Amino acid sequence: MNTIVPAEWAPHRAMWLGFPSHAELWEDDLDAAQAEVAALARALAGPGGERVRLMTGSAEGEAAARRMLGDVAGIEIVPGAFGDIWLRDTGPIFARRGDALEAQGFRFNGWGGKYDLPHDDTVAEQIAQAAGVPLARHDFILEGGAVDHDGEGTVLTTGQCLLNPNRNPGWTEAEAEAALAASLGAKTVIWLGEGLRNDHTDGHVDNLARFVAPGVVACPVAWGRGDPNADAYDDAARRLAGATDATGRKLQVVRIPSPGWVDGEPGPIPASHMNFLIANSAVIVPIYEAQPGRFAVQALEALFPGRTVIGLPSLAILTGGGSFHCITQQEPA
Repeated sequence: MNTIVPAEWAPHRAMWLGFPSHAELWEDDLDAAQAEVAALARALAGPGGERVRLMTGSAEGEAAARRMLGDVAGIEIVPGAFGDIWLRDTGPIFARRGDALEAQGFRFNGWGGKYDLPHDDTVAEQIAQAAGVPLARHDFILEGGAVDHDGEGTVLTTGQCLLNPNRNPGWTEAEAEAALAASLGAKTVIWLGEGLRNDHTDGHVDNLARFVAPGVVACPVAWGRGDPNADAYDDAARRLAGATDATGRKLQVVRIPSPGWVDGEPGPIPASHMNFLIANSAVIVPIYEAQPGRFAVQALEALFPGRTVIGLPSLAILTGGGSFHCITQQEPA
């Protein structure tokens, strides 16, 4: 029976969203991160046209979510247990197996052993159960942000992450492709190289390149002098320009301005407009610096003429290591 992961632009019956719930992790950034996630939830439930299932990970997080969002139409607060909010990586990847929806669950080891937090390895089961969808378990490590899908069997990924020995030691490209074919129905895997500098995920592709339509991929172009990821962006664009998808189409590559150098500690932080989220009737893009952010919104408006493109701040969320795409997971209709 054929398995396929629907493209993110296909209709959703819900959007799962993680809410910052642990003060000991977020410290001084907790209030600001909660405010940014609340703004994202409102945008998803309003112009985004989504049923938002906001997952909280502690009693304190649930109380804060209910205080900030409990009366907003379209937002359902779902108490749960997680180490942190990165549901794209800890949650399941929803796929269609024949005519039925099935949640694909993978082993999770804290991005190569960097952050081993309680309950993160149970999030896929929690979401599948709440969604009323059977969970298929796969005995290898994979995070949802490491792969991007076109809905036709083409998968984007990076060798830096998927072949990293801190995930599945000894994996070759052929072994990884076989695993993605068996679990996600991948027919063609397009391999990119290095991801963003200082990205603790070891180069997740959802910070580097994203499908935006069949046969069309967006990836950044360096912004400003000293963009720390200029070489990675150009290498990704070259690889994509030479690639074909599962249907045999040559890919069209669209370059979108990066945020440029965004200061962090230590060095630049992995800020990316590629961490946008495709909702039912909107595209929501994280903004870090005003001018490149405006250009990114305009570029995405040209790529998604049927959706409203909304730019929202994400600097506080990024202090935890990711952005809008990292803290969400779509549940296909």
